[in-house]
Amino acid sequence: QVQLVESGGGLVQAGGSLRLSCAASGSIFSINTMGWYRQAPGNERELVASITSGRPTNYADSVKGRFTISRDNVKNTVYLQMNSLKPEDTAVYYCNIQGHDSTSYSLFRSWGQGTQVTVSS
Repeated sequence: QVQLVESGGGLVQAGGSLRLSCAASGSIFSINTMGWYRQAPGNERELVASITSGRPTNYADSVKGRFTISRDNVKNTVYLQMNSLKPEDTAVYYCNIQGHDSTSYSLFRSWGQGTQVTVSS
């Protein structure tokens, strides 16, 4: 099994910054795509950013130029640097990791527990 542990959420004023982290552990053979999603009350979960080995990073239009996704393949960790935060960025942020496990080499997709980000105006 693969476990994800998120950290870094919190309360920040508009214009401020936060950095989210998500560390994966367990039976991991390889990780293909790492991403961040968010879900605000009453809304569906949406993709914020994703990073896949050998491909350009992908961002939602609403966060382009403000958020940066990065990964540390040694630590199996994905980060989301969020700058110039706006009240509309308020949501629960979830990390998502897709790869192959080390026991059966089957494809897995795991979600983090979610971390609250609140941006006050």
